[in-house]
Amino acid sequence: MAAEPTSKPSFSPYRKWGIGLQVGLVLALVFAVVVMANYVIRNYPRRPVRLHLSTQTKFPLSARTLKFLETMTNQVKVTLYYDKDDLFYSTILELLNEYHLRNPRITLRAVDYRLDPGTAQQLKATYKFLAAPSAKNLVIFDCEGRGVKPVDGTALTKYVLEQVPGAKEREFSRIPVSFEGERAFTATLLAVTSPKPIKAYFLSGHGEHDYENSESDLGYRKFVSLLNENYVRAEPLSLLGTNVPADCNLLVVAGPKVALTETELEKIDQYLTQGGRVLALFNYLSLPHGPIGLETLLATWGVEVATNIVEDPERNSAKADVIVQDFSHTHPVVNPLLNSAIQLVLPRAVGRLRSRPQGVDAPQVEELAFSGPKAFLKSAPTEHKVFPLAVAVEKGAIKGVVTERGNARMIVVGDSTFLDNQLIVSGANRDFAGYAVNWLLDRPQLLEDLGPRPVTTYRLLMTKTQLNAAKWILLGGMPGAVLAIGGLVWLRRRT
Repeated sequence: MAAEPTSKPSFSPYRKWGIGLQVGLVLALVFAVVVMANYVIRNYPRRPVRLHLSTQTKFPLSARTLKFLETMTNQVKVTLYYDKDDLFYSTILELLNEYHLRNPRITLRAVDYRLDPGTAQQLKATYKFLAAPSAKNLVIFDCEGRGVKPVDGTALTKYVLEQVPGAKEREFSRIPVSFEGERAFTATLLAVTSPKPIKAYFLSGHGEHDYENSESDLGYRKFVSLLNENYVRAEPLSLLGTNVPADCNLLVVAGPKVALTETELEKIDQYLTQGGRVLALFNYLSLPHGPIGLETLLATWGVEVATNIVEDPERNSAKADVIVQDFSHTHPVVNPLLNSAIQLVLPRAVGRLRSRPQGVDAPQVEELAFSGPKAFLKSAPTEHKVFPLAVAVEKGAIKGVVTERGNARMIVVGDSTFLDNQLIVSGANRDFAGYAVNWLLDRPQLLEDLGPRPVTTYRLLMTKTQLNAAKWILLGGMPGAVLAIGGLVWLRRRT
């Protein structure tokens, strides 16, 4: 008779150790859940829970930045002098790495001034501005020691204040809405790699917009900030007793209200003949005073400026403005705006002078922006048609005249208030200004859009009742479920 096979123990030492390890892991998980729940309950006992989770999605660099990086030949060291626990540190570091990958001449190093005081002290010996107590969270751009410029990292993110719901007392929290790191970094690279600053002179003495005024809606301080981003320095200019300076790269005529003298007009014309660059903007407030003289000067360059304003009843948000949606498809200043709109206020019609013959040496005038088909001049409200509202003018070198500046260029717009502190942020006004300035300065690598990156914030709101429910789920439900599953497994093995 065959012997019965010897039965093996149901639990081998290997299986016993495996089960013990599983039980230990389960107990550790339960303990971790209890600790987290206890932390939440102790720190948020009386108000709704509010968690903000900001996406730090990787954005590609803009076409404008890429074009600039392709042309940059200087060596630039970028030092991220930063607290690595800052919310936007990883975003800034990732963006700077994109710059480095696109142009290896840009080198990058990160120094946490809290965790690495030795290296921070060495940097303070190199960059004296780091000795200030407020010198924290900076991005330092150094072009071969010749151009050094720090960027304040805390100013790269724009916030809005939002009231905390459910709080017993009125309380607000700061919510990030946009990140402007690329705009600031590209402008700083342009600044430190440029051999000398570009100057824009603002004509003064005729009631023009104040380029230094940041308080008034009619001031031009925000437009000057745009110039600074493009490494253009603004200065005032009076043509009484002096000519246009030799270092004038751009002359801005920002909406004079009263007439220029014949001498001033001759000096502007001479500047243009020598290859100058002019941004001429008309102000509706000048109309009661009659022509300001620029109309006659511009006519010699093939530009016709109307003496009355344009109204467009189908394209406005108020009776005084015109929403411009139609642009030239060929000119680089407005080609990026084909799917956008700019807002003008009481603009004059500005177009090509049809009666002027177009020779080989004549200025080339191209109309840039247009009203809708139902527009009319205020002086003739029954005559509806499309009116040009802005033009670009370019003229090559004149025979027998040596020009250091190159081709003469102008942009003429029938309104000046669209670039003031209030309206420059409306629609694509700011973009138009940037494209116009860089076309006038003959910088095609900067004729691309460069805007802020949006910051998406997710909010988790929990009332006190919901918080209590979550507490019991974390403290009782999850551990109880684990124990119940463990008990079922034990009963199955027993049977």
